[in-house]
Amino acid sequence: MLKRIKWYILPVLLCAITYPQMLLSQDSLWASIPAGTYQVGEKNNIQNPLRKVTINSFYIATCEVTNGEFEKFVLATGYITEAEQYKDALVFEPGLEEFRWITDSSAYWRYPNGVSRGDIKDKMNHPVTCISYNDALAYCKWAGVRLPTLEEWEIAATAGTRSRYFGKVTKRNVQLYANIWHGNNHLLPDYSDGFLYTAPVASFKPNPLGLYDVLGNVFEFCSGSLPRDNGRKVAHARGGSWWCSANACSFFNTKDIGSVNPHASFSNQGFRVVKNIL
Repeated sequence: MLKRIKWYILPVLLCAITYPQMLLSQDSLWASIPAGTYQVGEKNNIQNPLRKVTINSFYIATCEVTNGEFEKFVLATGYITEAEQYKDALVFEPGLEEFRWITDSSAYWRYPNGVSRGDIKDKMNHPVTCISYNDALAYCKWAGVRLPTLEEWEIAATAGTRSRYFGKVTKRNVQLYANIWHGNNHLLPDYSDGFLYTAPVASFKPNPLGLYDVLGNVFEFCSGSLPRDNGRKVAHARGGSWWCSANACSFFNTKDIGSVNPHASFSNQGFRVVKNIL
């Protein structure tokens, strides 16, 4: 952990030119976002239009919640996820056409890609997946944290820049910062970055605030609503995932917002948490 702190504290300090108060908290696992008015969204984006929002200060976790952290919650509470209850987890695997998935009754957070594809015994530092929005809320209640709002997530992810990524990141070099799919399609396995599915958190370069994996590893649940919700209870997620590719969803950016059923559990869906600054 000390090596990691030394590695990313420099870019955090350098970003002070843009966000003078955005520094890591004393707890190296959190980044502090100051209260203020920020610009979010982009032009011609109906669901996430260009606008200014005012927020209170908050801490955001530098990494996504891991299997190990979620296991502590389960062992302490006996919690049973919705995928375990309803046997309806949705998983991705090589060989599928674009925007297709498999319903695997054996999949849940301990076997996020189904029992036949192995467990997480050696992946406790990977982000937890195959959990629903409701599961994420249950974890947050137990841990005394919460999900970031759609706007909070974007403010932290962009790190003071106004691009669809952050800093000098583009669609061409995003692979240095995110675990995404590099193949032309999903018909064949893609090990080009060393990972077929999820990667251990913090395996790729962080954004200027020291946040890892905001552009890719797993989609991250956020709280909030969109115009397309039309009053329905819908869960939303941001960032990219290991299944995202330039030829398919291309959601590995800071502007697009995905939507799923609050009860749905996907093998490329996880979450990051925040906590209020008192």
